[in-house]
Amino acid sequence: MTHLGSGATIDNSKPLYLCLISVHGLIRGEDLELGRDADTGGQTKYVVELAKALANQPAVGRVDLLTRLVDDPDVNQDYAQPLEDLGNGARIVRIEAGPRGYLPKEALWEHLDSFIDNTTRLFDEQQQLPDLLHSHYADAGYIGSRLSHILGLPLIHTGHSLGRVKRRRLLASGISATEVEERYRMSRRIEAEEMTLASAERVITSTHQEIEEQYELYDHYQPEQMVVIPPGTDLTRFHPPQGGEWQTHIAAELGRFLREPERPIILALSRPDPRKNIAALLTAYGEDEELQEMANLVVVVGNRDDIAELDGGAQEVLGELLQLVDRFDLYGKVAYPKHHTADDVPLIYRLAALSNGVFVNPALTEPFGLTLIEAAASGLPIVATEDGGPRDITANCQNGLLIDPLDPEDIALALKSVLLDWEQWQQRSVLGLQGVREHYVWNAHAQRYLEMVLPVVAKTAPPLVRTARGRRPMLYHDRAIFTDLDQNLLGDKKSLAELVSLLRKNRKCVSFGIATGRRLDSALKMMKKYHIPEPDVLITSGGSAIHYAPKLTEDTAWTRHIEKQWTPQLVRRVLNALPGLQPQPRVEQSHFKISYYIDPEKAPCLDEINQLLHQEELSVNVVLSFGQFLDVLPIRASKGLALRFMATHWGIPLERILVAGGSGADEDMMRGNTLAVVVGNRHHEELSQLEDAERIYFAHAPYAAGILEALQHYDFFRSCQLAEPDGSAR
Repeated sequence: MTHLGSGATIDNSKPLYLCLISVHGLIRGEDLELGRDADTGGQTKYVVELAKALANQPAVGRVDLLTRLVDDPDVNQDYAQPLEDLGNGARIVRIEAGPRGYLPKEALWEHLDSFIDNTTRLFDEQQQLPDLLHSHYADAGYIGSRLSHILGLPLIHTGHSLGRVKRRRLLASGISATEVEERYRMSRRIEAEEMTLASAERVITSTHQEIEEQYELYDHYQPEQMVVIPPGTDLTRFHPPQGGEWQTHIAAELGRFLREPERPIILALSRPDPRKNIAALLTAYGEDEELQEMANLVVVVGNRDDIAELDGGAQEVLGELLQLVDRFDLYGKVAYPKHHTADDVPLIYRLAALSNGVFVNPALTEPFGLTLIEAAASGLPIVATEDGGPRDITANCQNGLLIDPLDPEDIALALKSVLLDWEQWQQRSVLGLQGVREHYVWNAHAQRYLEMVLPVVAKTAPPLVRTARGRRPMLYHDRAIFTDLDQNLLGDKKSLAELVSLLRKNRKCVSFGIATGRRLDSALKMMKKYHIPEPDVLITSGGSAIHYAPKLTEDTAWTRHIEKQWTPQLVRRVLNALPGLQPQPRVEQSHFKISYYIDPEKAPCLDEINQLLHQEELSVNVVLSFGQFLDVLPIRASKGLALRFMATHWGIPLERILVAGGSGADEDMMRGNTLAVVVGNRHHEELSQLEDAERIYFAHAPYAAGILEALQHYDFFRSCQLAEPDGSAR
């Protein structure tokens, strides 16, 4: 048994297998390119150090950090390696998702379902599932939620920053709502965050302010499930000066900017992001001659060769910095080096501490403020924005002052207050060192983390989806066709007969499945009427029931899997009173599917309906089909989730499953690694966002003829591959 700080224990006979997920940015074990762009910042460092810290705990046997594989000539080839060992059972696992080149996080949304499917395949191949998933940021939250729903694994989430908070800030800055949506895919992000909050067993925050002022903006706000565990810092890297710092390369690099380099250093270190508010710091320094006489200003904002090659936000920050240096004639007083390495960063902090300087973080908003902890660990007093994490850090460390980041005069006053009082400077330096050791070291973080997750893992039932290689419904079946029923198979008897004949001809290698919103009895009635042969798999009621041939055996494991958190009577209580919603006949309802007709002219929009359900803490999946049918299912149920459950159970790769659909109810079947087709009569606007997806074919022919067209397009029965525009297979 391993004893944790709270008195809790962990059974070492089964060491924990933890899986962290952080998708965007560039992640590697050493020499992180912090500040390279807006996506490679504090979060990338946090997840790597968290993985290492957890792996050092005796109770933990294995830690996987999943991120996206990037194979791009413009970035280091380290990011193209599928595996990277971090030591002590920790490793980075890079998953293919979408094009192999580097993409900003706003462009990743369309490829996250492939990340999910490839991760599920990884777990299948290794024949071991993690005990816990831990997602970081909204994109990984989407991935973690879906994996949790598919595999029945508990999910922990850390937001790092939140979409609703960012959206408010962007609108307040004068950016239009349309531009916010186009640039940041904000509605997709917020939708993912709401789903993650509905799915997660616990949410880890760095500060109480995140819970009280940021997560409170969300419909699925559940403060009792949120735990404050501040991140740690590596005291072997960040520590007070030890001598020799002035003889380093980075000291010489800073010195070439400064007329009197021996003066105290006011240090700012961040990404070149407008939110970091570096312009206000330059203005505060430039407008205060006393402060200029007192100290030099060192601003380290990422690396650059040519400002013109940076992204728009970074260009704005660097351009404004240079303009302000010129406007206030600060040459010889301000250093702004073009390059620094990860190993230079601790040295820069120590140089500032040696000079009896101060670290300043003037950000407009700061969810935590890891640089403040690194500065404190280096013996530097701090001046920081009054927003967010700095409140908790200064309360714990008693080593600095909070400022209004919008008031340059307040910034200058606080800096002078710290620099002028030598005795208090020393006291703040010592208190900061003590505070970091007590509150912000990784070992303490990892122990508190395990205290939090141990009860979550202990109460979680063994996952229902434990795959075994070689399991097949029939010995040689290695591919499958799944289709919706009504508007895919019904409507053209001739093409339906052709499709049925083709399926029978290939029945030795192909499984046939139907996925429909109809109940089982209704689906069977329609199949009999139109002479559709009994499928190998019948997914009914929108994905909330699975039956297998030849005796329509119900998959009771799936039923147990989806019943978690399902409270249909509460759903009806919320929705039955809404205008524009009329319950469908009882024949269309089931225990796990609540169905309505929806009048878009009278009913609330889908976002408002979700909001009402979330506010009642109802974790559900709301599906709109053809703009007129609304189904509410358990959060773990959908056609796509049921399909993946079945595929994993039978061992059929998703890449060898052709899915035919055409409404919002089919979307999650069609995303990811499946081959998909929208038949010609079903090009509904609900799927318009999928028109550019690589693995979704929009057929010209209607009904079953469209499925036949797709079978030829994908060369399904021969190679099951995507077809090139010229018709050749690849």
